[in-house]
Amino acid sequence: MPITSIAGIIRTHGADRPGATALEVEGRSVSFAELDERSNRLAQAFAAAGVGAEDRVAFLDKNGAEYFEVTFALAKLNAVTVAVNWRLAAPEIAQIVEDATAKVLVVGPEFVPHVEAVEDRLGLVSTIVAVGGHDRWVDYETFLAAHDPLDPGAEAGPEDVAFQLYTSGTTGLPKGVMLTNHNFFGGAIEVSESWGISADSVNLAAMPMFHIAGSGWSMVGLYHGCRLVVLRDIDPAAILRLIPEHGITNAFLVPAVIQFLLLTPGVDRTDFSSLHTIAYGASPITESTLARAVEVFGCRFIQLYGLTETTGAITQLDAEDHDPAGRPHLLRSCGKPYPWVEMRVVDPDSGTDVDEGGVGELWTRSPQNMKGYWANEEATRAAITPDGWFRTGDSGYRDADGYYYLHDRIKDMIVSGGETIYPIEVENVLARHPAVADVAVVGVPDERWGEAVKAVVVLRDGAVATEADLVGFARGQLAGFKLPKSVDFTDVLPRNPSGKLLKREIRAPYWEGVDRQVH
Repeated sequence: MPITSIAGIIRTHGADRPGATALEVEGRSVSFAELDERSNRLAQAFAAAGVGAEDRVAFLDKNGAEYFEVTFALAKLNAVTVAVNWRLAAPEIAQIVEDATAKVLVVGPEFVPHVEAVEDRLGLVSTIVAVGGHDRWVDYETFLAAHDPLDPGAEAGPEDVAFQLYTSGTTGLPKGVMLTNHNFFGGAIEVSESWGISADSVNLAAMPMFHIAGSGWSMVGLYHGCRLVVLRDIDPAAILRLIPEHGITNAFLVPAVIQFLLLTPGVDRTDFSSLHTIAYGASPITESTLARAVEVFGCRFIQLYGLTETTGAITQLDAEDHDPAGRPHLLRSCGKPYPWVEMRVVDPDSGTDVDEGGVGELWTRSPQNMKGYWANEEATRAAITPDGWFRTGDSGYRDADGYYYLHDRIKDMIVSGGETIYPIEVENVLARHPAVADVAVVGVPDERWGEAVKAVVVLRDGAVATEADLVGFARGQLAGFKLPKSVDFTDVLPRNPSGKLLKREIRAPYWEGVDRQVH
């Protein structure tokens, strides 16, 4: 029987390949049979806690076996995993958990203080399960062990939601992206051949599971029954150790991590002979970094472009197109759409297609397009046209050979090290500081992260505040990656007659001499 649901992955491999290793996590091997059994017990535990079909359960922890146990357990109930960005501040975490109407929250030991700080705001959560134990909340292992390893047997339909991942919102509040089984199995899984993933692969899961780059990449590998080497957090030295230790063949990394690896002591002495393919995305790679990476790692590189709302990658720049010497211009391309993906370049004002080479908004239509934003019909209607085209918010163009190029962002957002940041979130916090009269937040070039967050601030008459004052004020209210890395002060910010900030004018001086405005 073909696998058509997330639950089908573990049910199939648990029965057909029980002794094969599913996960390698911090020196521990977990077989498909063990993962199947533990997710059965956990499914029964969730059911006893009142979780049913399409109910949401929040997961707050770094990468580990528990994420996969929870995800497969919920899939067996036809319930929904909500992996929460653990880099967020406690108030941001609470907002997501409540927005998702999560009945249960599973939290790792590092993030217990975050949950304790906002526990009184989690009015919809009836059960908190603590990995590693807690004096008031139920212990994860106790929660799981109290139930028999019986698969509850729920079958998910193609339009049933399997994952709900949160993206930053233009209004300052994150939106829950609903991804269905059909989103994964009607398109996203088809990429595996071009990614070189098979049952014999050893797949590195280094990106956080609250990102589609982490959870989606991992599910593609497990779909094929390959061994998944799970890294708890990004650690370049650990990656260099794990590649030869486990014979890793495939990995997804953001360019910043590739750059860190090349600077890590011992990289020139590491055995990379097992590597087959490194996929990268979220930002382009510089020619110098790519040339050095190809020389050092000696494997195929493919660039991917996609969004959470498109269940990840919808275009690919093939390994053969990575030719710094012969066709360096292609390194600025995000490649061509997959065969099942339609793409257009559209004038966002008129809704008509732009001629070849002309810049417009990238629209896409495929089985990978999300079901919509959770409990937010207005945002869903704004993002998806009645005939199914998703407006990406990225502008770009298509050349005569069918390659797509990103040009700029229509949506006002910053991508720093693969993390999406909407400036309004940061502006809302900084505007509360008593010394701030006006503020604009923009992304500026950063060699390490692609973009860095910069605040441009107008102080109130007679007020005094330093960069350290403002960043310190925002700390605790915002995730660390959203905090401004620098603050400039000015007398006035440019606005149009209706009062709208002219972000392009604010950004322009910082991007002079940079040929690509998307990083």
